[in-house]
Amino acid sequence: MVQFLTEDEPQREVAVEIVPGIRRMVADNPSKMTYRGTNTYLIDTQDGTLIVDPGPDLPAHIAAIRAEAGRVAGILATHSHFDHVQSIPALQAGLDVPVYALGNRVAADIALAEAGSLHGWRVLHTPGHIDDHVCLLRDDGVMLTGDHVMGWSSSVVIPPEGDMADYMGSLSRLLGENSGLYLPGHGPPITEPHNYVRELLAHRHGREAEVLACLADGVGSVEAMVARIYPELAAQLVPMAARNLTAHLLKLAKEGRAEEQSVGWVSVA
Repeated sequence: MVQFLTEDEPQREVAVEIVPGIRRMVADNPSKMTYRGTNTYLIDTQDGTLIVDPGPDLPAHIAAIRAEAGRVAGILATHSHFDHVQSIPALQAGLDVPVYALGNRVAADIALAEAGSLHGWRVLHTPGHIDDHVCLLRDDGVMLTGDHVMGWSSSVVIPPEGDMADYMGSLSRLLGENSGLYLPGHGPPITEPHNYVRELLAHRHGREAEVLACLADGVGSVEAMVARIYPELAAQLVPMAARNLTAHLLKLAKEGRAEEQSVGWVSVA
């Protein structure tokens, strides 16, 4: 079982130093999908402050980032979900600084690339949660993990932009990286990252086994699988659970172990 982490309600519009040279500011957008809110990281570099995941378009959050950042070196998005990038246009206004992102969903000035280097951080393309997701790893073992790995919850994988096979592969990849601290896009830092990633992988393999058990018992609709696998799930989270299970089914289909037919999903021998 995954041992999820919790933290107290944070101060808003206040930057708190996590490790030397890295401050976190939590946006005031709490929800069942964002926990306490989106983490914006302010990272000291020789060229100024690199702003990672500036978050939602909230005037107070944007003003606080501007006040705390001082001289800005650039703005970076770990991925294109709106709760991480919505404030970029307002924040960039009046600043002659580049925006960095992977892919074309974010209006980036400079495209990130696998194994690229940026202000001392190595870029890791980690698709799965969404196909344009990146993590950033520093030589001292600090990793910015966006929504790929979060301590408060497992990540939602929503097809078609999200892919469960890619997600599990990206998780496995992190086990080969020398990192001792994860700073996620939501929730508190993760201080035992490799153990936590192993728990996440075990959780996903367990969920996959539950899906296969449903198919073996003739439960072929996603709705019926949700009811069986998540019997006590809050109603507002049912759509996300359905999308997660769909992602598992698509992974099994890609591997030749399941198939969607007119009667629903079936296992393939």
